[in-house]
Amino acid sequence: MTSRLKERYLNEIVPALMEQFQYKNIMEVPKLHKIVLNMGVSEAKDNAKVLEGAVKDMTIISGQKPVVTKAKKSIANFKLREGMNVGCKVTLRGSKMYDFFDKLVSVALPRVRDFRGVNPSSFDGRGNYALGIKEQLIFPEIEYDSIDQIRGMDIIIVTSANTDEEAKAFLGAMGMPFRK
Repeated sequence: MTSRLKERYLNEIVPALMEQFQYKNIMEVPKLHKIVLNMGVSEAKDNAKVLEGAVKDMTIISGQKPVVTKAKKSIANFKLREGMNVGCKVTLRGSKMYDFFDKLVSVALPRVRDFRGVNPSSFDGRGNYALGIKEQLIFPEIEYDSIDQIRGMDIIIVTSANTDEEAKAFLGAMGMPFRK
């Protein structure tokens, strides 16, 4: 069973991008490689229960168990020692990635308060897009009563595009609502 977004990609988006950028080979057309969700939880160094809540929320949102991330080096000003738990992350690939992207652009982003589109300049120069979210409540699976606190997260969309222009055209065709 393929997701509706993957079918749309293969049937509509690939031919449109081949025509727009004059690709000679179908393998040149940009595609999604992976989506990485990252949630930094600075309070985890003082209270381990906070990290458990973040892991639970991330599992519900992504449908996959996250990996707990640890501090790479000690920073005295932040009372942080190397090896302390500081967050969690999930890497989505395959059908889960397409399902998550579809849910992100069609359900979650429109639920953001005063939403006017995502920033079109958040590309890294190599065709990857980074997006920050202020609260996990925009995802329909998260119930307001079941969370212990509101947390933000980073969503990094890694594409096979060579330039930001190609990636923007690709993500726009996939349904990413860019600000005008």
